[in-house]
Amino acid sequence: MPNSREYVMVPPPPLKFTLDEWHLNNRYRYRCSEAQQELADRLLAESHRICETSTERAKGNKEETEYRLKEKLEDIEFRKGELLRIRKEVLLETDALTIYKERIMNAIASVRRNALVICEKCLMFREHRLGIDLVCDDVERQLLKECEVIKGVENLLVRTLEQTQEQIRRLKATLYYMDHDLEDKENNLRIDRHNLTLKETSLNLSIYHGTSRLDPSTIELNEWEMQTNENIVAASKEINSARPMRCYIDTVIKQAVDDLNQQKDATDHAFRQRIEDIRDAKTKLELQHSEVMRQANEMTQNVTRIEKAIAEKERYLALAHTRLGNRCQRPGLELTRDLVETQLVKEVYDLREVVSKLQATMFEAQASLRYLLKTQVQIEEDINIKTNTLKIDEVDCMTLRQSMDYHAY
Repeated sequence: MPNSREYVMVPPPPLKFTLDEWHLNNRYRYRCSEAQQELADRLLAESHRICETSTERAKGNKEETEYRLKEKLEDIEFRKGELLRIRKEVLLETDALTIYKERIMNAIASVRRNALVICEKCLMFREHRLGIDLVCDDVERQLLKECEVIKGVENLLVRTLEQTQEQIRRLKATLYYMDHDLEDKENNLRIDRHNLTLKETSLNLSIYHGTSRLDPSTIELNEWEMQTNENIVAASKEINSARPMRCYIDTVIKQAVDDLNQQKDATDHAFRQRIEDIRDAKTKLELQHSEVMRQANEMTQNVTRIEKAIAEKERYLALAHTRLGNRCQRPGLELTRDLVETQLVKEVYDLREVVSKLQATMFEAQASLRYLLKTQVQIEEDINIKTNTLKIDEVDCMTLRQSMDYHAY
């Protein structure tokens, strides 16, 4: 095989420029360099101006923001102070009204568990009076009226207690809304105070790259101001309602105590008058009992005396009868109606008349004695009844009523 040869491609020689082209290219490069230098100078100057302007603008915005933050903090502090001031008044009014509530509850407990129970017990005790003393007297009427007064006072105090509890509830509701507002403002203060301490050189700063709005606030400034104003106005309104409420409670309790004391005095007076009447009647009965006993003793002696007289007259009558019987034994003409026989017959008739009168008198005396003894028993029963009534009214009821104590609570 014939020897093969490798062919090498030789580049063509470079183009040759003319001298004019060389001078033209140099001038073009020079002009381009000058243009780029001028553009760079203008860009440097503009960049320097923009940097200075943006720095001043950023500082101005930062100062304006910090001024607004301080303004907002002062506004929040002022509103917080107003809320704290009115909150203190609400707390004081709530505490004061709570004390008044306890006074009303004490008054209700005293009326319901003490006065009403005592009044009803007195009525129950007086049901154990006996006989004629179980009468609907002025004491019973006053006790029934006292029960009505006590129940009326209790109902009034219960209604006042309900109104007081409702007022306390409204005060606490106002307090709840103010506390919620204060908590929000405290958080707002904490956030804005922290924002006020931040500098552009602070650590942990970040740039938001999200797509949602940078300002998510939907509440207008006037709405924010109105909310606090409404809380303050509502609290002031409840305070203005609570203060007259305390005066009203004072008036109600005083009027209730006055009514209860007035009725208690009337009932006690009726008790004292009734006790005096019963004691007077009992004294008269005791005097009458002594007199009846005296007369019964005299009548017993009188009956004995009459019985003795009758027995004595019957002996005289027996004597006369015996003499007449003996004279009937006279013989013959001796059986004459002489003056002796006439006197004996007259004696018999006189003695019979005397004995008859004595027996009639004895029957009357015995009947009178029985009536006196019956009257004595009845008077003793009446005395026992009066004694029982005195025990009920003077010992049981009046002793129990001494524990009835009405005060201003």
